[in-house]
Amino acid sequence: MTWCVVPAAGRGSRVGAGRPKQYLALAGDSVIGHTLRALAEHPGVSGLVVVLAADDADWPGWTSLAGKPLLTATGGAERCDSVLAGLDRLPPSVADADPVLVHDAARPCLRRDDLSRLLAVGTAHPDGALLASPVADTLKRADAASCSEATVPRAGLWRALTPQIFPRGLLAQALRTARAAGVAVTDEAMAVERLGHRPRLVEGAADNLKITTAGDLPLAAFLLSRREAGASG
Repeated sequence: MTWCVVPAAGRGSRVGAGRPKQYLALAGDSVIGHTLRALAEHPGVSGLVVVLAADDADWPGWTSLAGKPLLTATGGAERCDSVLAGLDRLPPSVADADPVLVHDAARPCLRRDDLSRLLAVGTAHPDGALLASPVADTLKRADAASCSEATVPRAGLWRALTPQIFPRGLLAQALRTARAAGVAVTDEAMAVERLGHRPRLVEGAADNLKITTAGDLPLAAFLLSRREAGASG
């Protein structure tokens, strides 16, 4: 069984809604509500640690979800600070060798079968694993004037998604090492890679989108409604 850390201390200013994007309404719930239920309802997840901003006034105060314990921690200025705070909040029963998931609070469309495959691969691979999607679009490199100056080969390129899964001790070491070096890691795999490890890429659905702008909300609602209709049909 595996615990999951959910960093949710960001502001999400690009959405422009006047409140953190994880609390925006989405398909009869909030963004974070869908995210947490997708995790808590999976039988391979033991519990959740949600990392909140110090002044978070929107958190609904949940202490359990789907019969699983839900703990909270206070995040920091950078993502690595928040994930480290979440790791520190894990129960003492979670050992350094135990796998821990990290999932973005603003990714409400996680598919159960993707999570199942990630857990299977990530718990068996010592360097951990992450959901990712092969790049399908043609990529361009821009110059300083935003003109296309080259086409970048896309072979071997993947879009990093979450969840990502690593042994607790390895992930903590990687994040602390990156922070000490002044490196702002954009995902947990980047920190682990800096130590010379090679996490496995597990192909996940491209619709595991991250809510970034206001235009992402209608798309997420559409995806969730179609999934619900399929489950009930």
